[in-house]
Amino acid sequence: MEKLPKIGLPILILIVIGIIFVAKSTVTIGSGEAGVLYKTFGGGVVTDAPPLGEGFHIVAPWNKVIVYEVRQQEVFEKMQVLSSNGLEIKLDASAWFQPDYNKLGLLHQQKGENYVARVLLPTIRSAARSVVGRYTPEQLYSSKRDAIQKEIYEETKKIVGDQFIQLNEVLVRDVTLPPTIKEAIERKLKQEQEALEYEFRLEKAKKEAERQKIDAEGKAVANQILSASLTDKILKEKGIEATLQLAKSPNAKVVVVGSGKDGMPLILGNQ
Repeated sequence: MEKLPKIGLPILILIVIGIIFVAKSTVTIGSGEAGVLYKTFGGGVVTDAPPLGEGFHIVAPWNKVIVYEVRQQEVFEKMQVLSSNGLEIKLDASAWFQPDYNKLGLLHQQKGENYVARVLLPTIRSAARSVVGRYTPEQLYSSKRDAIQKEIYEETKKIVGDQFIQLNEVLVRDVTLPPTIKEAIERKLKQEQEALEYEFRLEKAKKEAERQKIDAEGKAVANQILSASLTDKILKEKGIEATLQLAKSPNAKVVVVGSGKDGMPLILGNQ
């Protein structure tokens, strides 16, 4: 009985050491994450094998696992850049990105966990300055925003593609011009719209005048043809036909044949 405490203490120590060993030898990687294995006695960061995927893993207690988020992420950046004529433009942009999964070890070894601030953001700023510097404030304000967004994306992707970063999209969320420049552009755009509206009205009035002219010319030609075809005999025949039709009506009347002008019948009655 006296020996039990002496035997129990080493066993307790071994149990504690075992618990610590197991705790240090296991790692659980969450959803949307991956782990980079660092071997303390085996050459450092493992770059020639895929990273550790989601789930439970057992590693040597003297090694270390650095966990990275590998799902798509978003970073925001506000910049001040210069247009082609030297005016200061404020640009609000964001980027969708994620680390290159198969090269996660190289990313950790060469860029580190702070790769967004070290690589991605400086590249976006550089690309934005380069692209915006090709355009005037008016182009930035109106028609070229989509083109600018695409060019910034392409230039950024070209650089970060060799830096173990997968760039999915760059979005230009807002372009802010100096107030005086913005007001001047808005006045100019308004004047251009008014000029276009005036030209449209003139064109519409011109087409309406042409339509009326064509219609009048058509009527004039028709009247000339009709006048040329109406002879005295035709007119007398038409008059006789009209008189006969009136004579057939039930109203009381007296028809005098050959008493009217040019021998046309006359109809006398109480109507």
